[in-house]
Amino acid sequence: MLSSLRPLAVDPCVTELLAAHATVAVGVSGGKDSQAVALAVARHLDAIGHDGPRVLIHADLGRVEWRDSLPVCQRLAAHLGWELLVVRRRAGDMLDRWESRWVSRSEAYARLETVLLTLPWSTPGMRFCTGEMKTDVISRELRRRFPTGPIVSIDGVRAQESSARARKAPTSPAAKLTRKGHVGMNWHAILPWSIEDVFDEIAQSGLQSHEAYRVHGASRVSCAFCIMGSLPDLTVSSGLAEHLDTYRAMVDLECRSTFSFQGNRWLGDVAPDRLTHDLRVRLAHAKTAAAARKAAETAIPKELLFGGKGWPSRMPTRGEADALAGARRAVATAVGLQAQFLTGDAVRGRYAELIAEREASYSPAKCAA
Repeated sequence: MLSSLRPLAVDPCVTELLAAHATVAVGVSGGKDSQAVALAVARHLDAIGHDGPRVLIHADLGRVEWRDSLPVCQRLAAHLGWELLVVRRRAGDMLDRWESRWVSRSEAYARLETVLLTLPWSTPGMRFCTGEMKTDVISRELRRRFPTGPIVSIDGVRAQESSARARKAPTSPAAKLTRKGHVGMNWHAILPWSIEDVFDEIAQSGLQSHEAYRVHGASRVSCAFCIMGSLPDLTVSSGLAEHLDTYRAMVDLECRSTFSFQGNRWLGDVAPDRLTHDLRVRLAHAKTAAAARKAAETAIPKELLFGGKGWPSRMPTRGEADALAGARRAVATAVGLQAQFLTGDAVRGRYAELIAEREASYSPAKCAA
């Protein structure tokens, strides 16, 4: 297929910004879509005489990255003659973030700052892996590097990938790139492309796609172990020596937390032969503990769950407090936590403290201040 038959998804907004020589930043992961969109956008910019800054920007997620991801980005940058910016979360990599979340959420549970024990992992509905590890760090660097002028941020989102993506418009405001007097915009430049279009674009450039596709048969490149990864892709990753330490570290977190990596799948079950004997034993115990945790939490009255702002809505009755205390004892025992407030009276006392804190936080004096 000729490149001329693969038009980009342009609209008047992005056309105007590009004509004004806006900064163009293409987020690249090493995957096929970001590689293809960078190639196509570069060709488009040349065709329209764009004379503004152009950069590729890669958010390095650390141990969960594929070995070939950064090299793919580097080869792409050399091919285009663009600068490649590589950014990382200052507080650690993706695995560090899951680990720190487990520490913070288990401590919050111990202090009865949350009623249910919270999983360490990101989820399809709670993708802090994308927000904190990619969008935030990329946006921060682009604002620093380009403090003035419009910025057009480009990704490889395609309508073919999901019904939600099919409903997207080609452009949208980029709030995290908008500075006072200077606009930021997201541009899904290859929104209408098919997967065949993507691989054709890469092949016609003379570049190679990521070895995850070419050598290992993976269907997508993101994290080596993605919260939305398919079983075949997780199996590919877990079977590679480059990912073995990360795989075992993630299964270790499953064991300690009693939460499976995906809602319906334990990562440790993907390749049990890659685990040590100790990890296999601990995984079996974790599954038993998870069942006990879930059973205990079903006894908690829903009315005692904290609201969206993290506060209790009312005091529990003595019976409700006893039920919650019993559930907390069972969860603490199953997971191995040193939890507080394990009697009905202690639970009621803690709720009284939290309700007082909630009322103080909304006091008229504070609001006026």
